[in-house]
Amino acid sequence: MSNAKIRMIRRAAREIEPGMVVNLGIGLPTQVIDQLPPDMPVCLHSENGISGIGPTQPYDKADRNLIDAGGAYVSPLPGSAYFDSATSFALVRGGRLDLTMLGAFEVSMTGDLANWKIPGLFTPGAGGGIELAQKARKVVILTTHQDRKGRSKIVRQCSLPLTAKACVDRVFTDMAVIDISPEGPVLREVREGLSVEDVVAATDAPLIVPKGEIPRF
Repeated sequence: MSNAKIRMIRRAAREIEPGMVVNLGIGLPTQVIDQLPPDMPVCLHSENGISGIGPTQPYDKADRNLIDAGGAYVSPLPGSAYFDSATSFALVRGGRLDLTMLGAFEVSMTGDLANWKIPGLFTPGAGGGIELAQKARKVVILTTHQDRKGRSKIVRQCSLPLTAKACVDRVFTDMAVIDISPEGPVLREVREGLSVEDVVAATDAPLIVPKGEIPRF
């Protein structure tokens, strides 16, 4: 994994506060778990029916029956609980999640999210993304700033099928931290080694750049 992605994941982990109930979505978000302090009092939820998830495990040490929604081997903690999908999604739909971290193909300047389907390519379905995006108290995104063809994922308007409208609060990329505000996307932090101009040039949506020095991560 690139140093830029590692920085992004470490920075995103700081978004999680003690006492939170947090869902980590498939892809980059599931790697946040290994950046949390081992004694941090947080309840991590996986929509396939686990709460109280501990660090990921290598194949040779894992309980093969214990996986998260992305298929990674995870470990239990004191107080971990297991339940069926109906109970798991009741927790989501009931607004019990303080925070969800999701991946994205596109995020619009108004906070619309597209993260489940690219037309013409196979997809297993939207999964729990729709409920998570709509019902979590805070929705943050972890994604590369651009796709493999160099196209910005922070866009004026999503061109891909939407997961949910106006749901995103904050975006962590391998270049920047961006808040979605009523006025538009606001540049909050820039990765070490990059300039504000680098981020603005790599972003399709017009960024609001606050006055003064922009923090680095």
